[in-house]
Amino acid sequence: MENYDDQNLENQNSINLNKEQKDQSQFESRIDMIELRGNLNKVKTEIAKVIVGQEDMVEHLLAALLSNGHVLIEGVPGVAKTITAKLLAKTIDVDFSRIQFTPDLMPSDILGTSIFSMKNSEFEFKKGPIFSSFILIDEINRSPAKTQAALFEVMEEKQITIDGTRYEMDEPFLVVATQNPIEHEGTYRLPEAQLDRFLFKINVGYPNLDQEVAIIKNQHDSRLEDKTEAVNKVITAQQLNNYQKLVKEIIVESQLIEYIAKIIINTRENQFLYLGASPRASLALLTASKAFAALRGRDFVTPEDIKEASYAVLRHRVIVSPEREMEGLTADEIIRQTLEGIEIPR
Repeated sequence: MENYDDQNLENQNSINLNKEQKDQSQFESRIDMIELRGNLNKVKTEIAKVIVGQEDMVEHLLAALLSNGHVLIEGVPGVAKTITAKLLAKTIDVDFSRIQFTPDLMPSDILGTSIFSMKNSEFEFKKGPIFSSFILIDEINRSPAKTQAALFEVMEEKQITIDGTRYEMDEPFLVVATQNPIEHEGTYRLPEAQLDRFLFKINVGYPNLDQEVAIIKNQHDSRLEDKTEAVNKVITAQQLNNYQKLVKEIIVESQLIEYIAKIIINTRENQFLYLGASPRASLALLTASKAFAALRGRDFVTPEDIKEASYAVLRHRVIVSPEREMEGLTADEIIRQTLEGIEIPR
């Protein structure tokens, strides 16, 4: 009888072990994130050769890259907004264009124009700088509404229409724009419709004391005329496209989808906000949360991913009521209060 019980126990242990191995095998084979995370860490390393600090900005830029979404970077001059975007573009093997927005810039200067060819006796379309995979727009609020409006179609639908002909952008397609929040002379405020087309708005602050010292020391020790020459390409366009498809497959539990919806609904019902977030914000928060999960090497979203993405996704999509704004209340503070007031799903 004792031998029989021992045999049963041994068989049961064997069954449990096989089941655990099977479950582990299934978990490991769901989505392979090893290559994605490894290459993105290499991108961070390349950027860190030149940029000291600004980890949050780099992290959000990478999340936007995985989400195939556009980014608006806001900060005072000299905090490495433009150079960080240029370095990120340099780590990816894609076409890059930089457009400096000025008050006299015309839509055709961005999109392109039709020119009459004497050789063919017909009009030929000459593509503008927007026909690249990675677009850096410097000081986007320097151009008037007519020029800003030229970006509406291409940012949302990744195409432009000129003289009745549609031209599609190649994938991947990412727009990174910068603006200065302090200087208002000669600037034109971006309309809400255009702000809504940016996946993220990243606020960039000053470095702390240790980072400031490191920046000065890095400049002092450098022997390169152009420090960006030390930055190497890490990811191909095809790899980036594959990573973006991979991120779409990341698992989001139903209670987390409800959690996202509650956050968005709360902004619409918040008495401190004049304008709440739209359904586009819900979709943006879902997509961004998946990207942050991928950056952490996970194939599933957690509440922390959603909370981390919420500020950059929502701060430019909500408007603080004038009374509260006069009291010094900011969109970030209201988003923080919103997140704290909603029960985190477990």
